[in-house]
Amino acid sequence: MAAKPGIPKGTRDFSPVEMAKRNYIFNTIRDVYHLYGFQQIETPSMEMLSTLMGKYGEEGDKLLFKIQNSGDYFSGITDEELLSRNAAKLASKFCEKGLRYDLTVPFARYVVMHRDEITFPFKRYQIQPVWRADRPQKGRYREFYQCDADVVGSDSLLNEVELMQIVDTVFTRFGIRVCIKINNRKILTGIAEIIGEADKIVDITVAIDKLDKIGLDNVNKELAEKGISEEAIAKLQPIILLSGTNAEKLATLKTVLSDSETGLKGVEESEFILNTLQTMGLKNEIELDLTLARGLNYYTGAIFEVKALDVQIGSITGGGRYDNLTGVFGMAGGSGVGISFGADRIFDVLNQLELYPKEAVNGTQLLFINFGEKEAAFSMGILSKARAAGIRAEIFPDAAKMKKQMSYANVKNIPFVAIVGENEMNEGKAMLKNMESGEQQLVTAEELIGALTK
Repeated sequence: MAAKPGIPKGTRDFSPVEMAKRNYIFNTIRDVYHLYGFQQIETPSMEMLSTLMGKYGEEGDKLLFKIQNSGDYFSGITDEELLSRNAAKLASKFCEKGLRYDLTVPFARYVVMHRDEITFPFKRYQIQPVWRADRPQKGRYREFYQCDADVVGSDSLLNEVELMQIVDTVFTRFGIRVCIKINNRKILTGIAEIIGEADKIVDITVAIDKLDKIGLDNVNKELAEKGISEEAIAKLQPIILLSGTNAEKLATLKTVLSDSETGLKGVEESEFILNTLQTMGLKNEIELDLTLARGLNYYTGAIFEVKALDVQIGSITGGGRYDNLTGVFGMAGGSGVGISFGADRIFDVLNQLELYPKEAVNGTQLLFINFGEKEAAFSMGILSKARAAGIRAEIFPDAAKMKKQMSYANVKNIPFVAIVGENEMNEGKAMLKNMESGEQQLVTAEELIGALTK
């Protein structure tokens, strides 16, 4: 017996019902993006490794899926290099391309390549899969979709405000209660300065970004392992554990960071965003969280993360301001800010909370039972009219037993069945059955369409 086929760990198949749910997610996010003037682009699944490497920090580089070159990739490699078993060095010779890790770096590459065709500020969105060579676990996949929106070519903090409104609107439409967390990399830089460890800003942010996952003791242990002094770690404790309202936290930070110009700039930016949003009537909570660091090296200003309140899962949206990303591709001054919805995690949250609208997951609305050639020909006339009216309808292709056809309707959760036999044809009508209530009524094509389009 042949071995049962499988799929790589961290990937998933999606059934028709699951695809209907995913499309509900994508369409909801897409509709909100359109409300705010964003336009869609797509980029290739694979990029040159030179485009991807060095943009996500050392940890991110390790998670890049590399694509082996075609042809004789051993040419130009010495026996000594092969015998060295230096995986990183050999990969650089074997692989010129890699699967994209996120959509932001490819977007920055796109902007630089197409700058003469783009009108700035450029508001784009992108809904495509990304790949990470991560350890698969609940809520963490190796292949998953991101739904990004970015504005490039504008320094205005109104962009940050509007992105937070988008986040609030999307999750309100989904019915998911969330907490929108906000911080600023300038605040984190200021904190590193005042504790005397300015040159360790990357190590500090990578460590404290793990606070929710590994706890304070392990964060402190990691900081010490990175060479940060005990005195600096002690000074850091009350800052990253700061509590109170957003206004109280900002007031404390103004005092704590009074000797850091960069830190105070971060406080000023955060205050503008939070105060402006306060007048917008957000449906969800927004919180200034100093432990939010988002370990990606390219963030330079405001950073965001969204947590679901009723499900234990990682962040379901994230993003931030990146002032220097396009600079690495030779285009200085390309300031941008963006967010990314994690569609796969949102899928899991909506499943756990059973929040999918019934109409979003139902496929066919009406099934015509097939009793034979004459009956099918008559049914096809009504079927065409129903489809023209926007009703999702189908006919069972074979003149199978009634029980089999009704079972098909039940399995597919088709709410209405049309039965056309000799008596119905003689009257020029169809028997419409409500599969939920069991009620039946003899109707004309027009009456059938009216009943299903109420």
